[in-house]
Amino acid sequence: MPIALFFLNSETYFCIASNKYSFLKEQQFYTIGLSYKKADATTRGHFAIDETAQEAILKNAKQVGVTSLVVMSTCNRTELYGFAPDALTLVKLLCEHTHGTIEEFLDVAYLYKNEEAIAHLFKVGTGLDSQILGDFEIIGQLKIGFRRSKKHKLVNPFIERLVNSVIQASKRVKNETEISSGATSVSFAAVQYIMARVPFISDKNILLFGTGKIGRNTCENLVKHTKNEHITLINRTKEKAEKIAGKFNLLVKDYANIESEIAQSDVLVVATGAQKPTVNKAILHSKKPLLILDLSIPKNVSDDVKELDNVTLIHLDQLSKMTDATLKRRQGYIPQAEAIIEEITADFNEYLQTRKFAPTMKALKLKLKEVQAAEVENVRKKIPDFSEATAEAMSKKIIQKITNQFAHHLRNANGSTEESLALINSIFQLNQEDV
Repeated sequence: MPIALFFLNSETYFCIASNKYSFLKEQQFYTIGLSYKKADATTRGHFAIDETAQEAILKNAKQVGVTSLVVMSTCNRTELYGFAPDALTLVKLLCEHTHGTIEEFLDVAYLYKNEEAIAHLFKVGTGLDSQILGDFEIIGQLKIGFRRSKKHKLVNPFIERLVNSVIQASKRVKNETEISSGATSVSFAAVQYIMARVPFISDKNILLFGTGKIGRNTCENLVKHTKNEHITLINRTKEKAEKIAGKFNLLVKDYANIESEIAQSDVLVVATGAQKPTVNKAILHSKKPLLILDLSIPKNVSDDVKELDNVTLIHLDQLSKMTDATLKRRQGYIPQAEAIIEEITADFNEYLQTRKFAPTMKALKLKLKEVQAAEVENVRKKIPDFSEATAEAMSKKIIQKITNQFAHHLRNANGSTEESLALINSIFQLNQEDV
């Protein structure tokens, strides 16, 4: 999956050729990434970010001038979104905590800036950029990365609003279109492949090695669709395997027994988070046909297993290229999904436009409250039965209506927004430093 990074620089939260971002004064917003579209599984593995690396990136972010950052990583995609001095700062931050070099990254990377960066995130979050069209597992990873960044206090209002807008778009696309009809995640594609190529699958011995997200999803699909009662689960940490096995009524074996368990298996599904291959030719001793599906990034099954005549090895990239009538039908819903994205993107851009004059509106409200307080105090001294609470409530509503009118004017000022802001500041002698 891709790897991406979004930023804004220090001149203006967002400085695009289009005027609507001219208020963003400090940093530019970018998406830097590599994905299955240009990078093979080996290269993607060099830049895969596990949980430990994500924490390290977030902890180091502010030290290199990155003030807002979200990290997301899945089997096919790793993306970071944030505010940084420049793109190279984020590239270095990424490479320092992964196993690839800057040169290797740039050779297959993409870079989106400002509006293109926003558009890319919407495509990712709504499943339009997924390796299997309509696969919405990615939105869960985005939410996890977002929550982790909030814990590190690395989420500014712009990023928060953008991510929430993408989540909203994802929900609407999923609920209002049939682009996700049927199960076509990588995990389901794996089960489809097994069922299509292994006769009498319900009677075969299936071994699942690894309990990562794809492993869990594959396990659930295997139980649901194969009706197989001979599924065994192995994980380096047995407690994790037992927790999942209990949910699906599976058999759990110790990691120490993996060689003997593989020897008894007809199908081996590998979905671990190891950085190097954990299954190779040396541990395969069975002479009967063995189908191995490697759903891991980086690859966890060595290519040397292909030297064995009885072994068939399939990697998740091959599964992701599987197309069927379901996927082709989904393509017809792309225009509908894009219309939803366009609508929510327009709302987000309106929010950006509103933030452009937010400091002026806050300063205006403070100025009007000063006038309110002075007038209420003045009248209170002159009228014995004066109700200060009633006066404050009435004047508060008046202030709100006045500021709403100004805000409405500014939202519809188009090219004259700057002149209108200058006029309001001049008339009311506003001091935005106090805002």
